[in-house]
Amino acid sequence: MRRRLVASAVAVLMIAAPAAAAGLPKAGTLVPGRSLGGVRLGESPSTIRAALGRFYGTCRSCARRTWYFTYRPFDKRGLAVEFERGRVSGVYTLWRPTGWHAPDKLRFGSTPLAVHLLVGATRTVTCGGYEALVRDGAHARTAYYLFAGRLWGFGLFRRGTPPCR
Repeated sequence: MRRRLVASAVAVLMIAAPAAAAGLPKAGTLVPGRSLGGVRLGESPSTIRAALGRFYGTCRSCARRTWYFTYRPFDKRGLAVEFERGRVSGVYTLWRPTGWHAPDKLRFGSTPLAVHLLVGATRTVTCGGYEALVRDGAHARTAYYLFAGRLWGFGLFRRGTPPCR
């Protein structure tokens, strides 16, 4: 009887573990040209659901199918994932999720000078009410969003994709 109970408990934990692991990271990381919050360009919707969970909002006015993952329902902070032809084509932070960062400890609130010093050469793209400092790699464009003169967010898109959202 005891073995059966232990086996049942282990089975329940094995089934629940992937669901518990899914969700936004507490301190997401930008890996320029590669990933944001663990999401990579080209991934499928099922891969995103497995990584971030099944609880997301859908943008009704976006040009591409876009899912919003937040820490709590109706919270502004989180991650947006865009899809084109059934694959991730872009991913970007929503507002300033606490604890998120880029390499060399580049964090939200940094100055544009700090971004330039840590990232290297970027090109400035003016968006409506904010700016994006963009850097193109071989296959991806990394965006560093500035609002009111401070680093406000990160984005990762296919190379050449406009960063304004």
